[in-house]
Amino acid sequence: MMALHPQPPLPGVVWASLPLPALMIGADGLILEANPAAEDFFNLSARSLIGQPAFDRLAIDAPMDEALARARSNQSPLHINDVDVTTGERPPQQCTVHLAPMQDAPDIIMLILSPREIADRMGRSMGVKSAARSAIGMAEMLAHEIKNPLAGIAGAAQLLSMGLSPDDQEMTDLIVEETRRIVKLLEQVEQFGNIRPPDRRPVNIHDALDRARRSALVGFAAHMTIVEDYDPSLPPTFADNDQLMQVFLNLIKNASEACANGGTIRLHTFYDLSLRLRRKDGVPAALPLQIEIIDDGPGIKPEIASEIFEPFVSGRENGTGLGLALVSKIISDHEGWISVDSVPGRTVFRVSLPTAPKEQKQIESKEKR
Repeated sequence: MMALHPQPPLPGVVWASLPLPALMIGADGLILEANPAAEDFFNLSARSLIGQPAFDRLAIDAPMDEALARARSNQSPLHINDVDVTTGERPPQQCTVHLAPMQDAPDIIMLILSPREIADRMGRSMGVKSAARSAIGMAEMLAHEIKNPLAGIAGAAQLLSMGLSPDDQEMTDLIVEETRRIVKLLEQVEQFGNIRPPDRRPVNIHDALDRARRSALVGFAAHMTIVEDYDPSLPPTFADNDQLMQVFLNLIKNASEACANGGTIRLHTFYDLSLRLRRKDGVPAALPLQIEIIDDGPGIKPEIASEIFEPFVSGRENGTGLGLALVSKIISDHEGWISVDSVPGRTVFRVSLPTAPKEQKQIESKEKR
């Protein structure tokens, strides 16, 4: 007769949302549960994994029986750094293995695999963010002081040009042009650091997209074809209308600049309840409103793809790297999410936003009456 195993105390949404492969292992060494990331890692469903001996499915270059026994006897987490892990169907991969006894069922161990490449990428990302924050802070302090003398230099160059020959005027024109370019960059830095908190209220996503589309087509996107592919049934989001339009304008501009010789930008909206984000108060919130800006340009360089939303990271030779960083900051302030998926010939920036709370919709409705 098959032995009955205790039901593992699963932490609900947290368990399903954990981005690292994780298993619950019983006292007899059998797998009691596997999260979605583990299904991807093993290329097997949780149903296929449950009931199987954990270390028949998972080969770890470490004394795992001893490690599990220590974690259970000490009732404390245990970490094994930089060991080779394989499922037998994939090449060995260096991971850190985390073992943690469950508080309500001490014989059950949660095993989490943290692949080295993910840890390295997170470390690089944190380093970039820290450096970028320092650079932004320093630039904000200096921007105002630098702009004043630059204005004086540009003014002096213009005065000098009045008494110069056409050949010499080329040099003064260059001085004026370059000082204006630097001032523009400093203004972008100031804008990034000084953006006000969003004034959030119910906003029709398609109205904001349409305003951005019309503005882009008479300016920087005049060489592009912009196609609308909307789900007209989408409810309002909860956003600052002007800041949301700025996000869409920046993303359309980014797509336009990627397609210097012309191309097509597709604005796609749809409803998808699968994405949830934990808010600052710890409550998970759905982000069902999806907006995609899709272009058919050459794509993002692979070496910067993971850092494209960081300040001063740009794929263009003379880019400031502040446009997408500003977009990411605004979306974060709106408790939303932005991601990118890029291959040559197709780049998709997806913005995921919450719906407006019911009480806010009712207030807005009363104000219109």
